[in-house]
Amino acid sequence: MTSTRLGRLPASLLIIAAGAVALAGCTGTTPAPSLSPSPTVVVSDTPSATPTPTGPALVPEGSADDNLPYFAELVAQVWNGGDRVSGRAYVDALVAAGFDKSAMQVTADQSTVGNPAESIQFSVRWGQECLIGQVGPATGNPVSIVAEGLPDGGCLLGRTRTIDW
Repeated sequence: MTSTRLGRLPASLLIIAAGAVALAGCTGTTPAPSLSPSPTVVVSDTPSATPTPTGPALVPEGSADDNLPYFAELVAQVWNGGDRVSGRAYVDALVAAGFDKSAMQVTADQSTVGNPAESIQFSVRWGQECLIGQVGPATGNPVSIVAEGLPDGGCLLGRTRTIDW
């Protein structure tokens, strides 16, 4: 039946119909696109090298002089931050970097009449010596030094505040 119906169609429709059949036949013979293999992941049990620090670092068995570059770098980092005139910020940064809080002293952030201190000092006792930092508007750039410790075991003269946090 189908052939008889096709026979009665105009020639142009027969050509279109033949083309459609030919194209339909081609779709079945077109090879499927090849898939590229997935990437291979290699897992190694060998640890990778740990990067070497490029700046100063804490030297627990070293002298105060050995630790001065690290101390000074930490002081400069806090000075360049938002809490540059907060003694607690310096103490907290030094503790986070590995210095012993129980060996520290810090002066008050405010004068006796409540004005901001013109300078703040903080220290870390290191054996018989002290790492001492001083910052504040009257100081200009931060100062970090090594000095002999005081006979009473402290580093700073005068009134200091209790580090109770």
